[in-house]
Amino acid sequence: MNLWKLNFFLKSYSLLKLPLLAFVNPKILELKDHRSVVRIKLGYRTRNHLNVMYFGALAVGAELSIAIKAVEAIQASGQKIDFIFKDFKSEFLKRADADVHFICEEAHLVQSLIDQAKNSSDRLEKTFKGVAIVPSKSREPVMTFELTLSVKNRTK
Repeated sequence: MNLWKLNFFLKSYSLLKLPLLAFVNPKILELKDHRSVVRIKLGYRTRNHLNVMYFGALAVGAELSIAIKAVEAIQASGQKIDFIFKDFKSEFLKRADADVHFICEEAHLVQSLIDQAKNSSDRLEKTFKGVAIVPSKSREPVMTFELTLSVKNRTK
């Protein structure tokens, strides 16, 4: 699926099913075999009283950087595979004082987990890592994160 279609799907699905996601208005910048990048702009909806990105917006971006590859892989599989995040760990290293890019370099592992789920009725889990950067300021991470993705094939 191309980026325009993915972003359209993200906006329409989030308006109907995940209003908080729609509220922060994320954008998928890149989705390749090994990498996904999601941007959340710093603005009225996403900043806190110190004019840095609010924790909740950072969590949404981190989750979406992993979830978007899972959504793409599940749609391509043609099967009913449900997913949810089991846990979330993060370390905040610097202030996120501009637009933030959430980067997951393990997209191929997300694809692999979905491929395993296609042939199994068991619940499968795997932890994925990523970083958040503020590219207008520096390439150094402002946050590192780990999320455990749990998937189950409901088709079987």
